[in-house]
Amino acid sequence: MTPTLYFLRSSENKITKDMTKYAHKDAPNLNIYYDFYGLTPKDLGLYALVDGTIVGAIWTRELEGNTPQLSLAVLPEYRSKGVATAMMEQFLVEISAVSEVMITQTYANEQLIKFYTKFGFTQEENSLMKKTLQKKEIIRPTDGYDPRKWMD
Repeated sequence: MTPTLYFLRSSENKITKDMTKYAHKDAPNLNIYYDFYGLTPKDLGLYALVDGTIVGAIWTRELEGNTPQLSLAVLPEYRSKGVATAMMEQFLVEISAVSEVMITQTYANEQLIKFYTKFGFTQEENSLMKKTLQKKEIIRPTDGYDPRKWMD
């Protein structure tokens, strides 16, 4: 199954609100992960669509200590079908273009630890996993359009 991925916009913070319960089900204050999402340039996210249904989302928010907190959620019926992998691969490309900071994820079980380790995260103290990003320029295919030119 290959999901279609879209950038999360601030007007779509309902997606982050709906998905937060899957990403942080044991967290005491869930609204910190979605309130006012997208209103700072440091908020970045994607969501996954399969057959017209939003099945997952991945996003970051700077919550404590200026380190972006990663949230990753996939609906239970779409887990183990490659949705999280597709989102993580694209998300790491996108965030590397805008940030060099570490992104962290609190881990809960062996399966999550294995998933994050596959993408270069390392286990740290206090139940955290971290990844240091290498800032990169995104190279996208072009159709000849140059946004610096005016239309004739």
